[in-house]
Amino acid sequence: MPVIAPMPAAHSTPIPSQRESAEESVAEGTTVDHLTETYRAHYRSLLGLAALLLDDTASCEDVVQEAFIRVHSARRRVRDPEKTLAYLRQTVVNLSRSALRRRILGLKLLSKPMPDMASAEEGAYDQLERDALIKAMKGLQRRQREVLVLRYFADMTEAQVAATLGISLGSVKAYGSRGIAALRVAMEATA
Repeated sequence: MPVIAPMPAAHSTPIPSQRESAEESVAEGTTVDHLTETYRAHYRSLLGLAALLLDDTASCEDVVQEAFIRVHSARRRVRDPEKTLAYLRQTVVNLSRSALRRRILGLKLLSKPMPDMASAEEGAYDQLERDALIKAMKGLQRRQREVLVLRYFADMTEAQVAATLGISLGSVKAYGSRGIAALRVAMEATA
C-alpha cells in the first residue's frame, strides 16, 4: 500500500493576536508546535492503524488528516502532552468507524438490480394469450365463467364459491369442469 509522507512544516513566525494570551495558559501538549511534531513522528503509525480498519489508501489518508484537524481544533481540551497521541488514535478509530458506517449505509441504499424482464416479443405474446383467454372466457356460459373467475382468479375454495354464488358444491364442480373443458377447446382453436 503506497503511503504519502507528510510535508515538512515550514517554520514561520507567529502573528501576534488576541489568542496568544489564551494559548499561553494552555498546556504544552496542546500547542501547534507539539501537534506538528506529533504529526511528523506518528503519521505513518496512525495511517497503519487506519489501514487495518479501512480498505483503501485514500480513505486512510483522509481519516488521518481529519483526525489531526479535529485534534488541532480541540487542542484546548487535551491538557497532557502524553495524551495527545492517544486522543489522535481514538479519533482515527472513530472516524474509521464512521466511514465504514457510511459505506454500509450506501450499499444498503443502492438500488437493487431489476429482475430479468421478458423481451418485447414475449410480452406481446403474453398479451395475445391474455386477450385470447378473455375472449374465450366471454364465450362461456355465465355460471361457468363465474365459477372459474371465483375459483382461479379470486383464489377461493370450492366451498367458498358455492357459498358466494348460492349453489351446491356439486354444481360448482360441474360448472368448473365444463368451463375448463370449453376453455381448452376455445384456446386450441385460436392457436
